[in-house]
Amino acid sequence: MPTILPIHDADDPRIAAYRDIRERDLVGRQGLFVAEGRVVLAMLVAATGYRAESVLVAAHRLDSVGDLVAPLADDVPVYAAEQPVLDAIAGFPMHRGILAIGRRVDPLSPDALLASLSGDADVLVLSGIANHDNMGGLFRNAAAFGVGAVLLDAECCDPLYRKAIRVSVGGVLKTPYATLARGDDPVALLERHGFAPLALTPGGATTLAEVVPGRRNAVLLGAEGPGLAADLIARARGVRIDMAAGFDSLNVATTGGIVLHHLAAGRHRSTSSS
Repeated sequence: MPTILPIHDADDPRIAAYRDIRERDLVGRQGLFVAEGRVVLAMLVAATGYRAESVLVAAHRLDSVGDLVAPLADDVPVYAAEQPVLDAIAGFPMHRGILAIGRRVDPLSPDALLASLSGDADVLVLSGIANHDNMGGLFRNAAAFGVGAVLLDAECCDPLYRKAIRVSVGGVLKTPYATLARGDDPVALLERHGFAPLALTPGGATTLAEVVPGRRNAVLLGAEGPGLAADLIARARGVRIDMAAGFDSLNVATTGGIVLHHLAAGRHRSTSSS
């Protein structure tokens, strides 16, 4: 059980990583990220690809997080501060009262990540997703529907941004991901590992209802507005979600949730009938 270390001063150098976390997220984190809230802390403690560097808790919440921090190594400091001090450290009112600093450990390359997936699996491939709410929502969906991996292109925002982690409800820490280098060919990579690419686009020749999930599916999603690049759509199976006449716009995270549910439900029906 880690030792609880009281913090009485917002300028204490031991908690420098937590100070003004809104601004720190914008200027870079030196490989670290902020986890916020009980659920996300639980995900961080349980995750195999991440390590908790420290925890900062409102003093009145200590009893409620004892079970969460108990598994941490003895060298992981757990700091406790009264609520006014915690708010001064963060730079805004911290109603959840629970923060942690985490570090990603030994991330896999896109090729190695796909190679690690055996048997039936779905992956999510994201292109140009620059909105942190959408990124968090997509990872939340990925975790909910058992996606094996997420691939990001070089234009995507960082999933470990504090808001993205919070919106994902810790899903970012549950579903493995890797970032493609600029110029990498995602379709060739997917096909090399046996994944059938499905490109979501309003002009897709196939409606989602007609898609029968294969054993290994890759869902390609682009940013709202520009969508996927034409060359990606041309080399994949273009799939559309039918909507009411005169309106063809869905939030990208909503789109991802609909498609991933369709694949997961289709696989479940196939398994049940065999």
